[in-house]
Amino acid sequence: MHSGSQKSSAVLIIGFVLLWNSGFIGAEFGLNYAGVFTLLWWRYALLALLLLAYLAVRAQLWWPGLRATGLTMLVGVFAHGVWLSCVMVSLEIGIPAGIVALVVALQPMTVGALAGRVTGEPTSSASWFGLAVGFSGVLIAVLGRARLDNEASLLLYLVPFGAVIGFTVASLLQRWIEIHSPADHIPVPLALFYQAVATALVATLPALALEGLTARWTAELFAIMGWLILAVSLAAYALMWRLIERMDATRVASLFYLGPPVTMLMAWFTLGDTLQASDLVGLAVTAVGVVLVYQADRLRRRLRQRKTSESGLP
Repeated sequence: MHSGSQKSSAVLIIGFVLLWNSGFIGAEFGLNYAGVFTLLWWRYALLALLLLAYLAVRAQLWWPGLRATGLTMLVGVFAHGVWLSCVMVSLEIGIPAGIVALVVALQPMTVGALAGRVTGEPTSSASWFGLAVGFSGVLIAVLGRARLDNEASLLLYLVPFGAVIGFTVASLLQRWIEIHSPADHIPVPLALFYQAVATALVATLPALALEGLTARWTAELFAIMGWLILAVSLAAYALMWRLIERMDATRVASLFYLGPPVTMLMAWFTLGDTLQASDLVGLAVTAVGVVLVYQADRLRRRLRQRKTSESGLP
């Protein structure tokens, strides 16, 4: 039974990693047919309609109240709108998908380092050291691609960091809701519906003003849009929540660090992106930083458990 559970979890992990990171490749393909904000608008408008139909059929569509809905929609704007728009703008201006994934992989580390201000748990010096090592790995990969004699080139590589900021704000806000305002918690399918609506609304103005909400609708774009909605926005998120039910949040968060190598290989296979030595060195250094943060968290939990057992508290 235990062996079967492990195999099942392994299948969930592999499925999640592949589906989640395929979103980078799908977005890059989609940008051949529509602008960043137009692609974002259609993706989340259609997702909202699908979720609306699903919730209506299951009689799970309801109004949680202005405060709860507003907080959930704000999480959606940062988690989907800011995060994805920065990712897609990065791809549109020519930053390789693997490098974008490498920069975005800092997000769980950033959340882990800053979460103490939300949860009240202090961040250890070992965690901060691991974060610094991981960040240096990202710099190695980015500087290996950017032209040091071109200020504009360097500034372009700041764009994917906007995705890190967006998802970090969303994660901390969601965690704050869970800890300090549980009454505002909304079930995942309903929350995803309101987040999709918020993301589509935010993308409307730039999609209309900058891109005219126009897209070159072909069979390829329909297939890409279907993949981004069904495989990434729905299936990948569903697998992530199933994993969170089975294992602790730290282990689930660590799966995001598999993003860079998986995305680099996907981009090499599907898009013909080249791998540079600086990419691999940066990836290795980032991996060391991840291990340091993860080990610091494990040590902190062991010390906490030891203190609890020694004090005789339950």
